[in-house]
Amino acid sequence: MEATRPLALPLWKKIMYALGQFGWSLASYGVANLLVYFYSPPTQAGSSGRMFPVFIAAAGLIGVAGGVSRIFDAVTDPLIAGLSDRSRSPFGRRRKFLLIGAIPFSLLSFLVFFPPVAGASPLNSVWLFVTIILFYLFMTIYVTPFFALLSELGHAPDERLQLSTMISITWALGFMVGSQVYGIKDGLATTLAAGGVITPEIGMQALQITLVIFGLVALVLMLLPVIFIQERKYCEAHVSLEDSFQALVSAFKNRNFRVFAISDLSYWLAVTFVSTGISFYVIMLLKLPEAVASTMLLVMFLCSFLFYIPIGIIAKKLGKKRMMIIAFLVYILATVLVSLWGFLPLNPLLQGYLVMIIIAFPMAVFGILPNAIVADIADAEGIQNGNFKAAIFFGARTFMSKLGQSLTLFLFPLVSTIGLGAAQTVNAVAGDRPTTVLGVRLTAIIAAVGLLVGLLLFLGYNEKQVLKIIGSKEKLSFEELKAIEN
Repeated sequence: MEATRPLALPLWKKIMYALGQFGWSLASYGVANLLVYFYSPPTQAGSSGRMFPVFIAAAGLIGVAGGVSRIFDAVTDPLIAGLSDRSRSPFGRRRKFLLIGAIPFSLLSFLVFFPPVAGASPLNSVWLFVTIILFYLFMTIYVTPFFALLSELGHAPDERLQLSTMISITWALGFMVGSQVYGIKDGLATTLAAGGVITPEIGMQALQITLVIFGLVALVLMLLPVIFIQERKYCEAHVSLEDSFQALVSAFKNRNFRVFAISDLSYWLAVTFVSTGISFYVIMLLKLPEAVASTMLLVMFLCSFLFYIPIGIIAKKLGKKRMMIIAFLVYILATVLVSLWGFLPLNPLLQGYLVMIIIAFPMAVFGILPNAIVADIADAEGIQNGNFKAAIFFGARTFMSKLGQSLTLFLFPLVSTIGLGAAQTVNAVAGDRPTTVLGVRLTAIIAAVGLLVGLLLFLGYNEKQVLKIIGSKEKLSFEELKAIEN
């Protein structure tokens, strides 16, 4: 039987694929951004009362739990990627994993926030460790094969850039909806209080209900690619013959990927500091209510949408590398400004919105281009040696990015307490919020340094070499490509 090229994916199916990203972005928001806020909540601005009850006896345990879970997650990334690359499932080697991961991933996205004991308890610490580890396991089972589809559904760099742009838009939509958690929580709390006083317990219940809603909506969205994308019909599918460890090692032997991945680690360390600290920055540096953080994030994402289409067009002319360099520089500027919040002779609201508007551009760039770059590197590697293994490249990339996030989850609770006196430090470790803003400012400075390191590393990526290899693919017939693979 004569081999035929896979069909181009219709636009409406591209949308179905992109909506899967909307789903996992929304499902991951709570665990990625609200753990410290929920388990060791800050004191509300202008009040001595806490947002919610304290569930963990020592604030440092949150960082340990988050860090350990992300390290576990980082280790499972290449393992799941290797299994997906080697799968010969008739259902589809990527769809199979999407289906397995979607349901437990969505359920655990809110179960993490349902500690079994009211008040600080060792049992809650165990619950936190177990649910976070399982959450990241099933997140990996869904997300790594999902990204591998990007390389296989997109049959050329421009098509992969289009798909990457689409999933960047839906990721931003998921994050934008997730960032409204504070406002939704407040509205539900008012309803639950029925005109009475909104107690910390009511506020906690409102947040939990909000996250349940997010998780169920996310599940429906994550199942759309499983239902509508037929891999055998639309994918350039290849079965890798390497085991997970061999594939991971060979991926990091690729110099361009190695440079990109280490740069990406620095970037994710920095951006996780910012996303974890946003509530603290707003409350402690700008002295504004927590709900302002939701509004600021909404403004940022609305502004970032203005850049999505122009970035795709400009990247085709300037190249992805140049666009990434510009984005690094702008993001560094924004984090430096965050570290100066409260010092600038400007209205606090103006300071906050100014930074959110500046961040909108690099957020759009980093949302679109890295996935397209990884897909290009994976395709070039496959053309060179005949071993097409898209999932392992995305798995290795997420291994590095999650390692950066893990470092942040370890470091943020520690750095944010710098500047406390001895007695205050003991209280902070016991779960009390720091009473100085020095540590919080330092987290923003560390983010800026991380971005600078990421930029310097990324300068070593040879984009011209990668695109030249991909260009040679167009000169080969489909049968010749299959011969290379075999």
